Amino acid sequence: MITLNKATLYDIPTMQQLVTDKVADGTILKRTDDEVATTIRSYVLAKDENQLVGYASLHIHSPRVAEIRSLIVAQTYRGQHIGEKLVRYCIEEAKTLGVEEDVLVLTYVPQFFEKIGFGEIPKESIPEHKIWADCIKCIHFPICHEIALVYKI
Repeated sequence: MITLNKATLYDIPTMQQLVTDKVADGTILKRTDDEVATTIRSYVLAKDENQLVGYASLHIHSPRVAEIRSLIVAQTYRGQHIGEKLVRYCIEEAKTLGVEEDVLVLTYVPQFFEKIGFGEIPKESIPEHKIWADCIKCIHFPICHEIALVYKI
């Protein structure tokens, strides 16, 4: 049975191990242990018993906009709607925290998010501080093929 729980600092090594392949191919942005630690409260984990099988992070940009980051599900657990559960958890958390307008996502798999109710937007409409804070660290910057989508709260 898959359970969703907030991450703790003790989870960081396992979280880093889960994303190793996706960081290497540039699908997920590399974050140091210290970066994960400073934002640990933003992460929600999917576990099967005590085994980490996926996670996502909800980053608040402003009272109007939040972003789902670092969505990952272990290869052997894909197709079980775990990613969808993580995304829906983040959307509900954004609502609970009072995000006023949008939950943003940048992805190479827009169809996944469109099934949940996200709609594509021009990347030019993404908050500027997002580009400089995160995108500039990406191995694909400045030639990025990710698609920007938002979920309207």
